[in-house]
Amino acid sequence: MNEPYHEEVEDFHTSDLKKPPVEKVNVWPRTGRSSSSSGVSFSCPYVCLCLSLLCQIGSLLGHPQCLDYGPPFQPPFHLEFCTAYENFGCCDQEKDNSIAAKYWEIMDHFDPQRHKLCGTYIKDILCQECSPYAAHLYDAENPQTPLRNLPGLCFDYCSEFHFNCRSAIGLLTADKHIQECCETNKTRFCNLLNVHDKDYCFPNVLKNIALNRNLGSVVEDRKGCLQLCLTEVANGLRNPVLMVHANDHTHRMFVAEQVGVIWVYLPDGSRLEEPFLDIKTIVLATPWIGDERGFLGMAFHPKYKYNGKFYIYYSYMDKKQVEKIRISELKVSASDVNKADPHSERNLLELEEPAANHNGGQLLFGVDGYMYLFTGDGGKAGDPFGKFGNAQNKSTLLGKVLRIDVDGKSPDGKPYLIPPDNPFMSDPKARPEVYAYGVRNMWRCAVDRGDPVTRKGRGRLFCGDVGQNRFEEIDIIVKGGNYGWRAKEGFECYDTKLCRNSSLDDILPIFAYGRNVGKSVTGGYVYRGCESPNLNGLYIFGDFMNGRLMALQEDEKTNRWKKQDICIGNTKACAFPGMISSYSKFIISFAEDEAGELYFMSTSYPSAYAPHGSLYKFADPARRAPPGKCKYKPVPVKTKSKRIPFAPRAKTILELLNEPSTSQPPEKSSSSRGVTRTVSSKKAKKTPPTKIKASGVKPASSGKKKQKIKATARHYKPKQKVKVTKVSKTRPVPSLTKRNSRLTRTKKLLPKKGAGTKKKLVEKRVD
Repeated sequence: MNEPYHEEVEDFHTSDLKKPPVEKVNVWPRTGRSSSSSGVSFSCPYVCLCLSLLCQIGSLLGHPQCLDYGPPFQPPFHLEFCTAYENFGCCDQEKDNSIAAKYWEIMDHFDPQRHKLCGTYIKDILCQECSPYAAHLYDAENPQTPLRNLPGLCFDYCSEFHFNCRSAIGLLTADKHIQECCETNKTRFCNLLNVHDKDYCFPNVLKNIALNRNLGSVVEDRKGCLQLCLTEVANGLRNPVLMVHANDHTHRMFVAEQVGVIWVYLPDGSRLEEPFLDIKTIVLATPWIGDERGFLGMAFHPKYKYNGKFYIYYSYMDKKQVEKIRISELKVSASDVNKADPHSERNLLELEEPAANHNGGQLLFGVDGYMYLFTGDGGKAGDPFGKFGNAQNKSTLLGKVLRIDVDGKSPDGKPYLIPPDNPFMSDPKARPEVYAYGVRNMWRCAVDRGDPVTRKGRGRLFCGDVGQNRFEEIDIIVKGGNYGWRAKEGFECYDTKLCRNSSLDDILPIFAYGRNVGKSVTGGYVYRGCESPNLNGLYIFGDFMNGRLMALQEDEKTNRWKKQDICIGNTKACAFPGMISSYSKFIISFAEDEAGELYFMSTSYPSAYAPHGSLYKFADPARRAPPGKCKYKPVPVKTKSKRIPFAPRAKTILELLNEPSTSQPPEKSSSSRGVTRTVSSKKAKKTPPTKIKASGVKPASSGKKKQKIKATARHYKPKQKVKVTKVSKTRPVPSLTKRNSRLTRTKKLLPKKGAGTKKKLVEKRVD
């Protein structure tokens, strides 16, 4: 798992966050709907006051957005009527046809002369529903504000329309108040349609170069930081280390906690009350902040839909008190598709861990159908095992990328086969499972699905490899590749002697960054989803220690990768329903759902027992796919367990904007670091910093320097010092079918009362 250096931890707190009510979002009616049907009455005496308040919000929120509260899109087909928006806007062909029908219905009331005089005005006004800034023009950026019956018009344009075509007002809207007060009063009418920010009124919004220069592209701030948005998907998780899907068309998400519990999340956002698998009595995990042991990996068989097999990777203690990694195969229960059968465990592989850190943990299946396993180098600092270290020693399975065929047994009794094209099959000094070597502690790898159209990039394996003291790196795994550790760290030498004698064919990272950027990489995914077309091809990843989100973009001509920061929660760019402005700092893992949409998991308190982890989904505020393109019909599954509806804890941007002016304004994201501050648990006041010790468990070796981990949640002062029960290793680990625990753990890891002064949690460094 990621390495937070296990330094002294000071001022690590979490805070309360009020739970907002579940918000229902309804699409506002289109132009021409009466005020009575929309619940809005535009009586003239109050119109100026109302519009003044709406315009204040509008000037803050002015950004590309449609009347259904989503970003604009590129229409899938040519628009016949509102052709000004056929390349980018808020109308598909069906909407365009309905606007055209409305237009011809109105024009039936005019003689040929009036038709020629007013036709262009009426068409322009009706087509503003297709404008990329439609929500701003209709005051529909906030679902809680009333929708205008007519779009915002610039005063000069409005005056011309009123002078020439005021008789059309009653045809454009059925609002009697507007008809009575405004058909004969140009000033009142144009004040009603006035937009406070003159850049956004029609037709000025079409002429504004600044607004339209990069319309539809990923929004970047002045420093080049990509402005993306988030929605909260799940919370209250204990160090969520992964989320995977079964690729069985049910679109369920399986979220695993480090303690050894896997939860099932359904497409409607609810979670099943009973877990898919619970082996926390077997998994070796402790309450130490940043302890890397625990439940670390999971992968569903490519044919899970038919054979019900899946695989797990976890830490445990054997009967001789030796720490090991176990990779096992299990099957889903025959009586419940949302429950695993713990009696079905079949051990595939066990590795002895010489130290408590660098456990690796990734399991995944490649496009070739084989399973890839990513192991750490054995722990401690500098891979001190043997003459060259474990990572360079092909006769050991530590510090490697392994590839096996789980659909068979080898003649020598192993419960798996070796793929015949594994690169070191003919090397008597190498283990045949080895696919690549020279890796330190790869934390989170992913298979590229490939471009949705061209399939370019399909099958590439991306990994984040956690560094020692200087560099973090992103690698693309190739068969037989040597990734340099411990001779190299990043692009530079780590062990000078080994580096001089190492092969010139070492595989270099596609990107590496130093400690001024981050301290513990968390590998991510290449985005290949449907909902955010702009992100296609971006490799999105993060840093565990400082919560920084980053993206790599490949230059196809040079095959080099350019890095950009990602900023979350920009108030202007992300003022959409459900979007939030903050996330928990410590980024543990990334994930993609069955449709290819991208997520990440993080926590505000990185202890395996602290329920402060959350799951977030990325969204591009600049452009989305056309409505209807990304819809899917999940295969229904029978649920025997109670469904627990999702209850958000993070306040949305719109909720923050609607708070009284006396409240604290939402914190802005950092353009230089791409970090917004943590969203913490509602029960955080019961979670003071604690001094935790464990006896009988192998400690990680100490490093050269210690640093402080500071949480970014709002602080509170604990009142009383709390002792936490020691962890003892007195009993061996049973099989999955047994329920007794090898580890005696405290039942209340996060006590209600804390120390009266700020205390330090001293942790041993893992590298």
